[in-house]
Amino acid sequence: MIISRTPYRISFFGGGTDYPVWFREHGGAVLSTSIQHYCYITGRFLPPFFEHRSRVVWSQIEQVMNNGEINHPVVRAVLEFLGISKGIEIHHAGDLPARSGLGSSSAFTVGILHVLHSLQERLVTRERLAEEAIFVEQELLGESVGVQDQIQTAFGGFNRIDIQQNGTFNVVPLPISRDRLKALEGRLLLFFTGIVRYASAVADSKIKAIPNKVQEMTGLRSFVDEGTAILTGNGNLDDFGRLLHESWMLKRSLSSAVAPPFVDEIYARARAAGAIGGKLLGAGGGGFMLFFTPEGGQAAVRKALNELIEVPVIFDRSGSQIIFYSQPAFLPESLQRRDFRQFSAADWVDLSGEEGGSEQALSGRDGMAASPMEQGPAWKLK
Repeated sequence: MIISRTPYRISFFGGGTDYPVWFREHGGAVLSTSIQHYCYITGRFLPPFFEHRSRVVWSQIEQVMNNGEINHPVVRAVLEFLGISKGIEIHHAGDLPARSGLGSSSAFTVGILHVLHSLQERLVTRERLAEEAIFVEQELLGESVGVQDQIQTAFGGFNRIDIQQNGTFNVVPLPISRDRLKALEGRLLLFFTGIVRYASAVADSKIKAIPNKVQEMTGLRSFVDEGTAILTGNGNLDDFGRLLHESWMLKRSLSSAVAPPFVDEIYARARAAGAIGGKLLGAGGGGFMLFFTPEGGQAAVRKALNELIEVPVIFDRSGSQIIFYSQPAFLPESLQRRDFRQFSAADWVDLSGEEGGSEQALSGRDGMAASPMEQGPAWKLK
């Protein structure tokens, strides 16, 4: 059994420039950090003792005889991409809601790639995890997504990510002092709006607008340089909050789908309570909102938004990791290829030497032979 832990992320500046429709002509850049809230994926090759061949547990529980029958699009696509036809068991658990602007979908894709590579005894780089996650989401699933989430959740840390026109990328960890990082954590507040949405659907309207928003997109790209300079310098950290406000005002102008009226209302209340700046995270439409407060100003903003759920902001440095690895001493390959549902009662023998035990005792559901796990230790295959 193997367990991966992949962090969610907060994107500060440059979101939108990571879409292919923009960076393939202009290049792109984002400034983002991973946070200590995670997507956990547990995986193992499923022993052949069950009526199903594979089992996937997420918001649904799927039990199928063929991996191509799996409904979860990412699980199905990744299994096919990696050429895995063996029985598999996958469990997903997340610290925060899916489809909420924190890169949860890409964290899932990165995490399951990490688990399945590890099950096949392959050690893969973070760069490869990011590249394969991008390929799965954009090419195999045809989703309207950028590339920053896959990169940030795979690498972890506080990074500037530069994206070249050919799609290659460079991840640069920012040289920020520990004290300045702590000061930044202390100024940030993260609230859940209670609304989840499919980022790909929201992004469609933005993507269509991008070719006609060159000035705005160029401005969003420039904020990455300014934000980097503020964090790596020694100036007033409040300038970072003011830059967040400018960036959000520009980003929300890209499409009406980015900031619905309820988002504007929350943002206005936070600003009236003293927040210097903020933004809606992810593609827009709902999810989590981030605010930057002046020193000592968090209490007032919390009070103004007390009906919303607050989530602590603590930066993560680890990226996607395998946190548990235990390859079992499993059945011989010859036995793995045998399907216990194919055996009849005549194929079994009890340990006292009597062959072909009771049909009733050994018959499974729908007349198929029961497995050893169902029968207990008194029986074995001939």
